[in-house]
Amino acid sequence: MSFFFPEMKASQYFSMSLFLLILLISCPWLISANPHLNNFLGCLDSFYSNDISKVIYTQNNASYSSVLNATIQNLRFSTPTTPKPLVIVTPLQTSHIQATIRCSRTNGLNLRIRSGGHDFEGLSYVSQVPFVVLDLTNFRSVKIDVKNKVAWVQSGAILGEFYSEIAKRSRTLAFPAGICHTVGVGGYLSGGGYGLLLRKYGLAVDNVIDAVFIDVNGRILKRKSMGEDLFWAIRGGGGGSFGVVLSWKVKLVSVPSTVTVFTIRKTLEENATNLVHQWQSVAHKLPGDIFSAVTMRKVNRNGEPTILVAFSSLFLGETNALIPLMKARFPELGLKKEHCTEMSWIESILYFGQIQNKSIDVLLDRSYKSPLNAPSFKTKLDYVKNPIPKAGFEKIWSKLYEEDAETAAMAFIAYGGKMAEIPESAAPFPHRDGNLYHIAYTVGWDGEENNKSRRYMNWIRKFYSFMTPFVSKSPRGAYVSYRDDDIGTNKKEGETSYAKASVWGRKYFKNNFDKLIYIKTKVDPHNFFKHEQSIPVSV
Repeated sequence: MSFFFPEMKASQYFSMSLFLLILLISCPWLISANPHLNNFLGCLDSFYSNDISKVIYTQNNASYSSVLNATIQNLRFSTPTTPKPLVIVTPLQTSHIQATIRCSRTNGLNLRIRSGGHDFEGLSYVSQVPFVVLDLTNFRSVKIDVKNKVAWVQSGAILGEFYSEIAKRSRTLAFPAGICHTVGVGGYLSGGGYGLLLRKYGLAVDNVIDAVFIDVNGRILKRKSMGEDLFWAIRGGGGGSFGVVLSWKVKLVSVPSTVTVFTIRKTLEENATNLVHQWQSVAHKLPGDIFSAVTMRKVNRNGEPTILVAFSSLFLGETNALIPLMKARFPELGLKKEHCTEMSWIESILYFGQIQNKSIDVLLDRSYKSPLNAPSFKTKLDYVKNPIPKAGFEKIWSKLYEEDAETAAMAFIAYGGKMAEIPESAAPFPHRDGNLYHIAYTVGWDGEENNKSRRYMNWIRKFYSFMTPFVSKSPRGAYVSYRDDDIGTNKKEGETSYAKASVWGRKYFKNNFDKLIYIKTKVDPHNFFKHEQSIPVSV
């Protein structure tokens, strides 16, 4: 199978640049660690020539650790025993990416693709076999076309950079993505992407209209040349399975110049159980202009433990329109004018991201550590199709009172609206009509509590099992952007068999899984792009 590169002469494989010779002489262990590494570096050198030092970081490089750790968002995957890449490549131009694909493939090295480093199981920068990380941090261009309400955004940009560029040009345009501004666009869109505007405009991938993609053969493709099947697959089929998406063309959506947000907090002693039980029957029926969420965690009030339940919403409009609407639909919540704050859409991102007393310039800070996540954490996700009974909530509260749940939290995100109108087959993400809401469970800890990590991990696994009667079944749904290796992995690299992959694949994709396998087999028949939860090829 040919690549779209000029053929290298035989002498190029045997002669290395001065840079490469110094590297191998000073670090002979690199050769013994992996016999293919020196050939890989020689292959890259033949393409990159003079600019090799700008884009390649090996383990002896002084900047290697800082480059590797720069976007690791979960310290569970930054320990002394965590497998490290042999090489990190931070391409500056498209040809660098093409060469990295070719050289990894021909030298038997696994390739991991990283845009923002938020993969919940670290699959974009950790592998159990010798591997290379292709870090797209330099591919972060954002181009906004206000007149036509479209944008081109590269995969290495973070959501905050994208949002900031939109806000500079318009107060009434937005994009329906998430509130964690350091998430990389590439990984986010590869998984589907839900956010504050999902009930009005659907998922982020429902608003993707084109892409620039590099396949296993180094070809640069756009929507027309890649075909509708592959274009469908990359919009929610999970990153790291099909190729490298360089950039995305998206529709920008209209929002009013003024939106309204509120958060009302109630404890169990303030009728929280009844309110959250009723919320389940109300939230998914609200107009699409309302985003509705509920979060739950244990707190101490006056020296006594209780459960704090927070009801939060974004309304695409002003307070004087929201209050009568909520009074008619959910009067028990008791929404009043003093609960509400009017702001712009971009300011609502800071509000829900719990970024307080900061200007919107913080959205450009790629190193910002979100208060929404602990330094180390484990997250799981479920879908709910039928309301949880009040007795079920009483049992949930008892679990949250447990000692090992001291850092645990739950979040309910309402569906309905536009999400109920889009067919399951429109994109790989299938969790549409019939879902009342999803539940995200998180438990976290800091570095000083690493000795407790096993306790916390065990707690969230037991809690996930406990929730089985209350959530979707056959299959129990999951979200690929909230990767969870507890639901199944291909433990041996390369053995992405249908039987193994279907265990987790149907949870993520339901009936869309078979179509993803068909497309994967067509575009990457030798399964070069693979990881522990990548789409398998058919046999």
